[in-house]
Amino acid sequence: MAKNLMIQGTMSNAGKSLMAAGILRVLKQDGYRAAPFKSQNMALNSYITAEGLEMGRAQVVQAEAAGIAPRVCMNPILLKPTSDVGSQVIVNGRVLGNYSALEYFQLKKTLIPQVMEAYHRLEEEADIIVIEGAGSPAEINLKADDIVNMGLAELVDAPVLLVGDIDRGGVFAQLLGTVLLLEEQERERIKGFIINKFRGDAGLLAPGPEMLYQRCGIKTLGILPYLSLRIEDEDSLSEQLVYTGEDKLIQIAVVRLTHLSNFTDFNPLARFASVSLLYVERAEQLERIGKPDLLILPGSKNTMQDLKHLRESGMEAAVLQCAAKGCRILGICGGYQMLGEEITDASGVEGGGRMRGMGLLPVKTVFGQEKKRTRIRGRISFGLEEGAFDGLTVEGYEIHMGESVPTGAGTPFCRLEDGRVDGCVCGRVMGTYLHGIFENMEFTRVLLTLVCEDRGLTPEILYPADTAQSYREFKETQYDMLADAVRKHLDMEKIYEIIDRA
Repeated sequence: MAKNLMIQGTMSNAGKSLMAAGILRVLKQDGYRAAPFKSQNMALNSYITAEGLEMGRAQVVQAEAAGIAPRVCMNPILLKPTSDVGSQVIVNGRVLGNYSALEYFQLKKTLIPQVMEAYHRLEEEADIIVIEGAGSPAEINLKADDIVNMGLAELVDAPVLLVGDIDRGGVFAQLLGTVLLLEEQERERIKGFIINKFRGDAGLLAPGPEMLYQRCGIKTLGILPYLSLRIEDEDSLSEQLVYTGEDKLIQIAVVRLTHLSNFTDFNPLARFASVSLLYVERAEQLERIGKPDLLILPGSKNTMQDLKHLRESGMEAAVLQCAAKGCRILGICGGYQMLGEEITDASGVEGGGRMRGMGLLPVKTVFGQEKKRTRIRGRISFGLEEGAFDGLTVEGYEIHMGESVPTGAGTPFCRLEDGRVDGCVCGRVMGTYLHGIFENMEFTRVLLTLVCEDRGLTPEILYPADTAQSYREFKETQYDMLADAVRKHLDMEKIYEIIDRA
């Protein structure tokens, strides 16, 4: 039977996902077969496995850190919010249905057998399982039916490390308050505190950990500094989604949709030192940029509602103004659907009805009941600017509810190995269903080279040395740097003792 360790947090975005990834990387480096697990994840950033199953991206990152292939048993339940009070519920990689918060609250305990089956599958292959909790274990309104924090820790008999975020302030109150709100048997599971995201001299914190120990008998096992690593983040609270207005040579604007999904598609662009990756959610922010070098409409969990919001907020008009100025525009998945002429939802997937699109691509989209989930590979089929892209091989994954069909003179974006065509290109506007397109570094370099030529810039200014690596190789270096930080700042000897408690 595999040993285990659970990482819980005092709040969302305290650093549970990153901490789990760092410990998993250390375990891998030390020769252990380690695997991640999170019983229930809520996120719009998801991933399609080699088997065509859908799972949360945090466990994909953790699997990569552990040096193993992502599998859906690492995240048996995924909730993808469709509104403020409802989510699409995905169990073992397949859609179970759309449920209100109350409906899911009544349903979730019936899913425990499937959670445990997934966990036991991992036990057969791993020496150590690192489990991630969700939110806070001290949510007193949710504790009775908990299947992701202390409820799961009880089911799998896991010791717990509790992570607090000092960057948001009040970390000692976070940690102590969480402990005081737990039941006695739950408190006994917490074997150590970790203080995360510290900026400054850790010696100045010395009285705090000692006071915590005096109050509750739990030691602080480390103070992790604020790390500037480029590791994918699935949380909607991610700092990369904040508009900074930074001014670099090349400006790429990403429209921050209300139901933005898979924003990790754009992480590879952040590797380029001369590129500003700006997330814009208001028309005035886009107007302030003027004419971005590339404007991206990303994926959405609720395409029609997000398009309606863009229309009502003035953002659609700002996008159309950029198009009129000759801006390069790329739509991915839901963003691609918005750029077309029309979206029809006869099946009621997003509430039904029909909506006019932005009219920048000659395609119409019809939603169906079945979600398309597959990893794909193909060749770019259009030749912009004297065939700059023509014939480039790309790969990624599809995850969408609609099918888009051409209505006019556009060119397919990509011809897939399975014989299908994907996407549409018309002038300087492109659309594709291919998530992960920028992880194809040759495609990304060609696109950014064209952007430089638009501005009369020398393409070489864009490329730091690390872009000679594949994106996968780049991520490996980031995981190793994370492991170095974990070894330096956490008491790994004590953490191994906690894991080996049996």
